[in-house]
Amino acid sequence: MIYTDKVYGKYKISEPVILDLINSTAIQRLKYVNQDGYPPLFVKLPIKTGKYQNSRYAHSIGVYLLLRKYNASLEEQIAGLIHDVSHTAFSHCIDYVLNTGSEKEHTHQDNHFEEFVKKTQIPKILNRYGIKLESILDDKNFPLKEKKLPDLCADRIDYSLRDSLIFQEISKDQIRNFLSNLVATENNEWVFKNSTVALEYAKLFRKYNRIYLSGIASAIMFRAVGDCLKYALKKHYINYHDLYTTDNLVLQKIKTAVEKDAELKLYWQRMNGKIKAKNSPNDYDARVFCKSRIVDPLYINKGEIKRISQQYPKWKMVVEKESAPKEYFIKFDK
Repeated sequence: MIYTDKVYGKYKISEPVILDLINSTAIQRLKYVNQDGYPPLFVKLPIKTGKYQNSRYAHSIGVYLLLRKYNASLEEQIAGLIHDVSHTAFSHCIDYVLNTGSEKEHTHQDNHFEEFVKKTQIPKILNRYGIKLESILDDKNFPLKEKKLPDLCADRIDYSLRDSLIFQEISKDQIRNFLSNLVATENNEWVFKNSTVALEYAKLFRKYNRIYLSGIASAIMFRAVGDCLKYALKKHYINYHDLYTTDNLVLQKIKTAVEKDAELKLYWQRMNGKIKAKNSPNDYDARVFCKSRIVDPLYINKGEIKRISQQYPKWKMVVEKESAPKEYFIKFDK
């Protein structure tokens, strides 16, 4: 299989277990689940031009390729490849629909990951190649793939670079510079070769978080999509299992009921940007939290590994501030 990735370039994928996993229903479904939720409300690129293509599938393959590029074990590559299979349609919007996650931390997907994986083809595929499922499901075994904020991990590196490229915040040349200055140490840490590049990446991540991950446009998107899905579930226009299909399938089911239900039509218009919204602390329809992310990268200085916040004390204050969930007060025009 020849795979061309917009971040890492062209790769030949020939490992049998990886190919079987990629071709599984669980991974293929992610082609039709948007990485960022529901882009029409916040993405600045014209959707109709076809320039915006950012699926959970592309991100999952990206995490696998990044781990492979830095010589992670096959098991860690597998863990990276399957890490997002439990995402619902519209990704983290689900945390604003069901009570099984958290608006502040976006935990629904993680909370259901193990249970979901065990219901897919993945366990049988891994067993076929003598790979233990329980080991793959334990993040403690794969520190390059997953670490807590503000550390770097393959998941975090990939989605930040991928989104920033798509949103035209960085160029491919800048990505190449970041990756050429990044190493994976024997202690399973992502480390930049110098403080200059580490700080540049940290600032990029802060901008990406402020505008896209936890910005006002995302807050409006989360609330509008969340309200529409929650109401559609309540009225049985969609069901819980539909949420684990694709974005378009859910949209089509809701769309068939829009004209016969005035309240649904209102939510639908909000969700599709037909009704404007703003942050209005003194007069609002909904209080919304957004998970906020920030990184404090490691870098090498004269053979010693340090954090950016050690070199630049102000960055410590940035990390403390940006680590807290963002709060908004959303007011819709109607």
